[in-house]
Amino acid sequence: MKKNTGKIRTVLIAAAAAVAVFFCAAFLLLYFGVVHLNAPDEDVYPVRGIDVSHHQGQIDWETISSQGVSFAFIKATEGSSYVDPRFEENRVAATATGLRVGAYHFFSFDSTGEAQAKLFCNTVGGAQNMLPPVIDVEYYGKYRSGKGVDVPRAKKELRALVDILTNEYGVKPVIYADKETYEAIVKGDFSDCGLWYRSVYSAVPDTIGWTFWQYSNRHVLKGYDGGRYIDMNVFYGDAVEFEKYPD
Repeated sequence: MKKNTGKIRTVLIAAAAAVAVFFCAAFLLLYFGVVHLNAPDEDVYPVRGIDVSHHQGQIDWETISSQGVSFAFIKATEGSSYVDPRFEENRVAATATGLRVGAYHFFSFDSTGEAQAKLFCNTVGGAQNMLPPVIDVEYYGKYRSGKGVDVPRAKKELRALVDILTNEYGVKPVIYADKETYEAIVKGDFSDCGLWYRSVYSAVPDTIGWTFWQYSNRHVLKGYDGGRYIDMNVFYGDAVEFEKYPD
């Protein structure tokens, strides 16, 4: 009996070790962007793109555009005073490759929509042939948990920003949101705008209508020196629909 008990214990220890190794390997593969929890079917969502800021460092847009990328959203501004230092450089170089390019603004809960719109418009300018402007609405810094956000005021200032950008560019902006900010701020009040939904661990719920889906924040491509990872997105439609978008 003692021998059998010892064998069982050995088998259990070996099994536990194997499970631990498996989960450790799986974690490392996910962490380093080798495998992804989300892998949208390329036949269903053939139009793919990235979003970048100065955090990606120097970008070789020719290399980026050769890796199945069709569009790029580039950070332009944040709040009422911050301009991304690489915005214009990235916009010019990305546009030269033939990629469809858009500019995005990071929404601040501390600034008026009017002030934020003024900064974006002054920075981006006329934006001819660009994708619709994007307003990135997510919690950050002291608001990271969502606590302290005056939701009615946030909705009011976001609406002001939406309306000014619509008037300036002749097209409704797209709103980027994750589950938290979508549920608290965007849902039900901004259905006139396209939605760019962040869901990097699972597919977007069927009940949510979206235009762009950020499906990975740990993708790895060649062509930038600002860290290992880059955000990946898909467009809800095929290449023909994307060519016509936003008409």
